Amino acid sequence: MDSDERYMWMALDLARQGWGKTNPNPMVGAVVVKGGEVVGTGFHKKAGDRHAEIIALQEAGEKARAATLYTNLEPCCHHGRTPPCTDAIIRSGIRKVVISTIDPNPLVSGRGVRKLQEAGIKVKIGVLEDKARRLNEVFFKYITTKKPFVVVKAAMTLDGKIATSTGKSRWISGEKSRKFVHRLRSMSDGIMVGINTVLQDDPQLTARLDVGKGPNPVRVIVDSKGRLPLDSRIVKTALETKTILAVTELASPDKLEALRSSGVEVLTLPSKEGQVDLHELMLALGANEISILLVEGGGTLNYSLLNENIIDKIYFFIAPFLLGGKNAPTPLEGAGINELEESWAVESMEMKQLDNDLLIIGYPMRREKVVYRDSGRIGRDIRSATC
Repeated sequence: MDSDERYMWMALDLARQGWGKTNPNPMVGAVVVKGGEVVGTGFHKKAGDRHAEIIALQEAGEKARAATLYTNLEPCCHHGRTPPCTDAIIRSGIRKVVISTIDPNPLVSGRGVRKLQEAGIKVKIGVLEDKARRLNEVFFKYITTKKPFVVVKAAMTLDGKIATSTGKSRWISGEKSRKFVHRLRSMSDGIMVGINTVLQDDPQLTARLDVGKGPNPVRVIVDSKGRLPLDSRIVKTALETKTILAVTELASPDKLEALRSSGVEVLTLPSKEGQVDLHELMLALGANEISILLVEGGGTLNYSLLNENIIDKIYFFIAPFLLGGKNAPTPLEGAGINELEESWAVESMEMKQLDNDLLIIGYPMRREKVVYRDSGRIGRDIRSATC
């Protein structure tokens, strides 16, 4: 590992400390190095707060002159909630800036680099770029599409059941897995379920952490006919935790008015085959600054999202026991597919052990062609776009 990579790893590690707190801004870390010594560090802590570069430069002080600045994202050059970082970098006397990746924000996107270069500062781009892009996958999706990065979480048994045939599901996953999910909730802007999940489980959909009270995500209920019960725990706490109900013209106006009076924000969207148009819903949630959306729905909603190529990432928890039952629900139901070549592959998979549970993390990709070889292995031709 050369010195540029070593210091960039430090910047990436700093950036990760802002996970779940900077939305809809990116996670950014910065390191100032002079004569082989780190003289300043910083990371972006929350939206509206100082950027990583500013914190690192302030810590470095006069030592920043003729030093090198490492940052995992191109410094901003526009006035947003804070002044441009490029101006501060130029004033500090930094001699060289090393960047992992260009900022996809149209307000920046190469302009920050050009401004630095025009001021006589050397710029190097592309150090650990893949790592930096993966770290800020939420920001890259949101800033370029104005739609949330969609994460589907499901807990299932070894034979792929998310509940018994009678609908019992508490608890399939273990305690450590459930704590992990609550951390995911606290780091997400929104959490979404379908109405059937509400009717079956009457969930709270809040982030319950061991230490302190975590920020609760905006609760989103997909409910084409407006069946959300007025006595559900979600409605009873709607004045405490922002709740959005996505409905169609099929919902009763009187029922919707009663829900509004209880604090529920009603979003009436076009219907698609009698259901909420999920693409329109994603645009509406993006307009509400929901940059990362955690889905904890049932098999019907999950499959609808997958079939519409809306899912970006999956977190599947697998518990080491079996349920059986042909009517027991699974994490993906719906119509399904008829041929293997129509299926989805999962790329860049990671596996983690959480006590007795196995957590599989991956990115679903539409598979276009499957070729069976003599060895029995399957060759996949995968599209480059994430679902």
